[in-house]
Amino acid sequence: MSEGIGIANLPNQKHKIVAKRGAHFTIMVVGESGLGKTTLINTLFSTELSAPKNYNRRHLKQLDKLTEVEIIKAELEEKQFKVKLSVIDTPGFGDYVNNRDSWSPIVDFIDDQHEAYMRQEQQPLRTDKTDLRVHACLYFIRPTGHTLKPLDIEIMKRLGTRVNLIPVIAKADTLTQNDLYAFKQRIREVIAAQGIRIYQPPIDIDDEAAAENARVLLDAMPFSIIGSTEDVNTADGRVVKGREYLWGVAEVENENHCDFRKLRSCLIRTHMLDLISTTEDIHYENYRQQQMETRKFGEPRVKKSDNPKFKEEEEALRKRFTEQVKSEEARFRQWEQHLIAERDRLNKDLEMAHSAIKSLEAELDNLQVGYGRGSGRR
Repeated sequence: MSEGIGIANLPNQKHKIVAKRGAHFTIMVVGESGLGKTTLINTLFSTELSAPKNYNRRHLKQLDKLTEVEIIKAELEEKQFKVKLSVIDTPGFGDYVNNRDSWSPIVDFIDDQHEAYMRQEQQPLRTDKTDLRVHACLYFIRPTGHTLKPLDIEIMKRLGTRVNLIPVIAKADTLTQNDLYAFKQRIREVIAAQGIRIYQPPIDIDDEAAAENARVLLDAMPFSIIGSTEDVNTADGRVVKGREYLWGVAEVENENHCDFRKLRSCLIRTHMLDLISTTEDIHYENYRQQQMETRKFGEPRVKKSDNPKFKEEEEALRKRFTEQVKSEEARFRQWEQHLIAERDRLNKDLEMAHSAIKSLEAELDNLQVGYGRGSGRR
């Protein structure tokens, strides 16, 4: 009886099942080109998941091109535990002259994955389901040192209600410590004022160490990051991942230089399971509930814009288009009436000419008859 009946062994059984199945994790990176999205992903997972992009021919891209969505899949293994990783990249976001609606392909992709998973759950056979639901979205903020741009605010509002949004300040080594601290404060103020929802690690009151780690992560958001896959030598002889400058080395994993270790801890070491379960229990369930309340079974999803200012612009454009159509119709009717009047005039002239020809023919016949009588008298 002192050994118990074995209930305490259930976590070990769960561990064996999870270790055998592995895990699926999907991460999305969103931000303007040149902020180091690809470099950070390669640094996070210590492997080259995506080759560096070449921006030499960037000026040849179309200025009105939409944001693209690229999917990179890889299988990582550590201590005989496998993770099927999917990285969603969004090249083209914020790179064009007109960036309005540039977030639509990103938002549509997230919704489409929820929709695809929901439809698979509705099928009789639900084995081997394809799951590309985004568990974490890293939004890269340009290190301007000022505040968030309107484009940043607009897309972060939309992403925060659909996915676990984690804002990061790219290329933190371009700002001084004081400027970086002030920049973080301004971003936090804007996020609070605009009501932007970001991912918040849960605080477990029963585990003081885990709760303290969660508080440290919350205090560090938005994470300031430095990405680098190159080994450099420090002044004290160490070989580290970082970037070398004239004044020294900016180390990736040095918490005095950036928050890379905190971000990696949040994504992989401590909160990956929470990111996955939050996506399943909150974001996916919210989408499922909303769709099932507004749609009948089997109906396709209706895509529509939910921005009121765009609806006003659309209504104004529709009114302007209607007025132009009416103006063109009035001009066409006037032109048609002019053509009808011109046709009637030409027909009347034709009839008059025809009558004149008939009278001339009659006079000619009379002359011929008179000429014939005169010849007979002779």
